[in-house]
Amino acid sequence: MKTLTVDGVTVAYERDRPVLRDVSVVVSPGQILAVTGPSGAGKTTLLWAMAGLLRPAAGVVAVDSTPLRDRDHAVAERVVLIPQDNGLAAILTAQENIQVAMIAGGAAPADARRATVSSLERLGLASQADQLVEELSGGQQQRAAIARGLALHGHVLLADEVTSELDATNRQRVMELLQEEARRGAAVVFATHDPEAAAACDRELHLSDGAAQLVRG
Repeated sequence: MKTLTVDGVTVAYERDRPVLRDVSVVVSPGQILAVTGPSGAGKTTLLWAMAGLLRPAAGVVAVDSTPLRDRDHAVAERVVLIPQDNGLAAILTAQENIQVAMIAGGAAPADARRATVSSLERLGLASQADQLVEELSGGQQQRAAIARGLALHGHVLLADEVTSELDATNRQRVMELLQEEARRGAAVVFATHDPEAAAACDRELHLSDGAAQLVRG
């Protein structure tokens, strides 16, 4: 498994207005890092930089000391992102969304089918496997996106507000699954507004006005 390193990262959408300033943190295999802070603090921006979707204006995001060049490079390093907006294809079924992602990542079709069934069962979505994403509720879509992320078995797993639309039972289920990913050896980063969810993580990085402070761990 691999270590995720963020070293002095600054991200700016406008030249003179950085969203993140000089953020540094290391997430080792087997750890869950909670990223907390108010809306607009830069949680999603940080995860996108970790995922190779945003190029820092300064600093480096690296996986096992290899700086990420872009999203394709991050995917090759098995950096999996579960986005806040779920990122599912509405015209595909829940299981098709997972299988397509796995096959695109190099899995054999038979292996993708088996892993899809297992992943949907873990999220309580076995009976929704053949439903189109657009037919699912918001919470079901969120769980389907989580199921896809877990099925990809990343070395690094980035989860952006993935419990925001879930009830208490499913929030607990998802936290247990993220902890399982850490026990498997993944480096897990979980952006959340939920203080209880953050408390269940090993460490906490708090963002405020673009600056980051490690408040726990």
